[in-house]
Amino acid sequence: MSCPTLLCLLLLIIVCLNDSAAADDFGFLYNGFAGSKLLLDGAASVTQDGILSLTTNSFDITGHGFHPNPVPFTGENGMAVSFSSTFVFTITPNPSGRSGYGMALVISARPDLSSRGFPGAYLGLGGPYYYKQNQQFFAVELDTVFNGEFKDIDDNHVGIDVSSMVSNFSAPAGCYSYTEDDDYFISTNFEGLRLSSGSPMQVWVDYDGESMELNVTLALVPMNKPSLPLLSYTVNMSDHLPSYYSDDSVANKLYVGFSAATGDRHGATHQVLGWSFNLTAPAPPLDYSQLPLKRVQQIQGASTAKNLVRWLPATLSVLAGATACLVLRWRSNKKSAERRQDWEAELGPRRFSYRDLRKATDGFSSRQLLGQGGCGRVYGGVHAGSGKRIAVKRITSEPAQGLAQFTAEILILGRLRHRNLVRLFGYCRQSQKHDELLLVYEHMPNGSLDRYLHGQKHDALAWSQRFHIIKGVASGLLYLHEDWEQVVLHRDVKASNVLLDAEMNGRLGDFGLARLHDHGADAHTTHVAGTRGYLAPELLRFGKATKATDVFAFGAFVLEVACGRRPVGLNARGELLVLLDWVRQIWATGCIADAMDPRLLDCEAHEAELVLKLGLLCSHPLPAARPGMRQVMQHLDGGLPLPEFSADYLAITDVDQVLETSPSVATTITGLSGGR
Repeated sequence: MSCPTLLCLLLLIIVCLNDSAAADDFGFLYNGFAGSKLLLDGAASVTQDGILSLTTNSFDITGHGFHPNPVPFTGENGMAVSFSSTFVFTITPNPSGRSGYGMALVISARPDLSSRGFPGAYLGLGGPYYYKQNQQFFAVELDTVFNGEFKDIDDNHVGIDVSSMVSNFSAPAGCYSYTEDDDYFISTNFEGLRLSSGSPMQVWVDYDGESMELNVTLALVPMNKPSLPLLSYTVNMSDHLPSYYSDDSVANKLYVGFSAATGDRHGATHQVLGWSFNLTAPAPPLDYSQLPLKRVQQIQGASTAKNLVRWLPATLSVLAGATACLVLRWRSNKKSAERRQDWEAELGPRRFSYRDLRKATDGFSSRQLLGQGGCGRVYGGVHAGSGKRIAVKRITSEPAQGLAQFTAEILILGRLRHRNLVRLFGYCRQSQKHDELLLVYEHMPNGSLDRYLHGQKHDALAWSQRFHIIKGVASGLLYLHEDWEQVVLHRDVKASNVLLDAEMNGRLGDFGLARLHDHGADAHTTHVAGTRGYLAPELLRFGKATKATDVFAFGAFVLEVACGRRPVGLNARGELLVLLDWVRQIWATGCIADAMDPRLLDCEAHEAELVLKLGLLCSHPLPAARPGMRQVMQHLDGGLPLPEFSADYLAITDVDQVLETSPSVATTITGLSGGR
């Protein structure tokens, strides 16, 4: 054998043996971490068995383990690319049984987090004394201690965090499974999982750069990946990936790894047994036969036996006392389960029983599922008592937020009566065996408007239908702002919240974020709520929702209906496209009607111009330059001509320039809207 050939063979052997991870810049696979070159800090270490141990049972410690090579999470166009990752972990509580605080899969600009990552509830990711730009991260957390400061939903949940320990979206830990009976009927079941049980569990994190959908799935090992994710969250990762440091020699590349922490009274061993990652393709599957699962089971067995001897006498005493308490509580709940609270006594909607709603929806089966939103799922059914078609929403957000949205919809929507608002029939708050928050609506047979605008299962709506829907939603919003006994701020006007009845009339629904105010009062809220693309600039800056912010969202909605495009999306080149700016640019360089949905063949030119310009005017960056809803209705009904203005008028950000640039518009707006 020649020397060059021998040298190549030796190099190949060295590469194969050098690292247990089959890794490159775009993907890697760790079936155990023995011999790996992870970047470790804090309490993290790799055991002799090949387990990545992030923390021990000690209190107030942090640990981090990162893949050594930075990952190019963004493409040449600056947009986040798709990525996929899966890992097997265990969280084993200390002998006291108090586990904490949890761990996270994290994307960070730098892998050295110990110098600024606090223990406890911060999970080693950040701290209260550092500027935000120095603690930017994107994480999927596995949290095992409830913390009210960070608005945790419970002490056992999975969350999505963006540079903050207050999760953008979270759900109780568990997995979904399917049950099929003899009639081939498939139902969806949710099985809760205790993160700190010490049992090996697997997490899958998948991000689609095109649809901007992030899915997080959880299951016990060695269970197959469930078909339904635990969390499904739409997010533009390009806006939330950590910023790179100016002295970073590897531009547009970030580090991915794990972080974990214990607290002053909570300790646990946080471990990772295997991990894989890939860009643009699914992560390579882990080989369970190579993972150090047996060693984990041996440790758990010894710990369980020791704890059993230690805690058995106390457990027997506690069980005796708990049995007595449960009997007393059952008797109390039986008497008070149907007792109406103070706010319930004033409601007009009917209170339904849980049993009736469960029967009407076939046990809330997946076959009856009409849709799913941020705060719950909606099921269709027929109420046995009345024979009416109903839609039942099950509130599934965190307890405090869920109850707030639940009461808001009942107190507000339950008293409203308008042909362009979804009608609330009733509600169900609790029963003896279930702690449920359920809202019962009039059934809308044609579903939500966004399915017709952006879905593939429906034919495109004709222009006459779209114009009729726009006018209907405007009428409903006018009723909320001006014509009801109080001012109602909807705060979430968008196509997915507009439902279509049997005659294709548009009806505004989902009042979970709505707020009430007296006429003449300072009608604003101080909590930012709504959907990206529909949020007015002053709402993002100052956090104050007003009638003008509802008008801005309505303007974005009008443009969406007319153009057939989402308020924020991607163009053919994969670049971010803001619909408001796109329509304005088309008008500035040519004919504004060119922005209309090309699928529309029956559109009248004057109506197209009216709707597009009105949508732009409603979405003006200055609140004072937007028309009120009464003026909007007058324009749509043809009773008031649209004032003359140019595309340049829509770029004004100084209120004094409104009068200077287009006095006719300013006079019309201030004269009809009360000079907002």
